[in-house]
Amino acid sequence: MADEFIKGLGIFTGAGLGWIVLAGWYRTPGFESTKQLISPASPSPANADLFNLLAIGLMDVLFWFAILGPLAFWVVLPAIREAGDAIENRRNA
Repeated sequence: MADEFIKGLGIFTGAGLGWIVLAGWYRTPGFESTKQLISPASPSPANADLFNLLAIGLMDVLFWFAILGPLAFWVVLPAIREAGDAIENRRNA
């Protein structure tokens, strides 16, 4: 169980750090703004170059990886393991 926890925590911190860096670059219009990290991406996809488009896409991927990755290690995999153990115990009983 400890290895699943640290894998989920590593995914959460690594992907969260990547998202917060990219969101700070692309979603913060200015430090005096009250809508930091939630405003639309500054170079709109219509007039952005390839690297900006990749970074904006990566920002969305990292956000969802930071949400779904730890859930997989903290909820889904232990639930599957417990269900497998329960099925095995019913067969042996």
